[in-house]
Amino acid sequence: MTEPKTHTLQVPGATLHYDVREGEASPILLLIGSPMDATGFTTLAGHFADRTVVTYDPRGIGRSERTDGAAESTPDLHADDLHRLITALGGGPVDIFASSGGAVNGLALVARHPEQVRTLVAHEPPAAQALPDRERALAAVADIRGTYERDGFGPAMAKFIAITSLRGEIPADFADMPMPNPADFGMPTEDDGSRDDSLFAQNLISCTHYEHDFAALRAASTRVVVGVGAESAGEMAHRGGQAVAERLGVEPVTFPSDHGGFLGGEFGMKGDPDAFAVTLRQVLAS
Repeated sequence: MTEPKTHTLQVPGATLHYDVREGEASPILLLIGSPMDATGFTTLAGHFADRTVVTYDPRGIGRSERTDGAAESTPDLHADDLHRLITALGGGPVDIFASSGGAVNGLALVARHPEQVRTLVAHEPPAAQALPDRERALAAVADIRGTYERDGFGPAMAKFIAITSLRGEIPADFADMPMPNPADFGMPTEDDGSRDDSLFAQNLISCTHYEHDFAALRAASTRVVVGVGAESAGEMAHRGGQAVAERLGVEPVTFPSDHGGFLGGEFGMKGDPDAFAVTLRQVLAS
């Protein structure tokens, strides 16, 4: 695999930055997350040196600056950006590995433009709308957003960690439960006054509250694979993946490690990227 070459793409309301690692095998493999930027896929990309691998920073994240002044990004908006990116790459069809919020955006893309995607691997989409305890899950997420608006990043992230690591259905009294101290996670306890975080301000509500078009997804020409982590059973994103798979009438594929199983130390987190890449390669080749 060659060194990545960075390109820019003008889309309505933003300038996207994306990186292309040239390889000989086809089709293009697009690795996407949200609100994670391209740097989170550095290790995983290295396992696919035979393929052309494309990573990008979603609008408002990393290098991709918004020009529309909007405060929030939606999965449909991200899907349109991905549609334009694939078009700029040659129109597809491409293979996509999509993680977390990126999986939500990838599903939105396939519902609209299935002709551009050969296989979508949607790994642990936090699809709260599809959960059996959806009302409690959505309320808990709204409480996190309220905490961010009221108290800032640290307290909101402490609550976010609490809900994403919780195993089982979301309790009705989540908002009243004692939360961990942000300092215990190395996060600030003081509010710096900023309210432009890419997770809490831009993507948290629109991503988790998104209602997928399952009829369009079931009818799509795209092969949709839903992935879940072997070590994340019971967590909201894992349950979201299971719920999406059930609505699509497919069995979820279990990937090694947890929600970030492909990470190789990016952001201080490490899963099992070697085994994860082996499973992903097998899934894409099926």
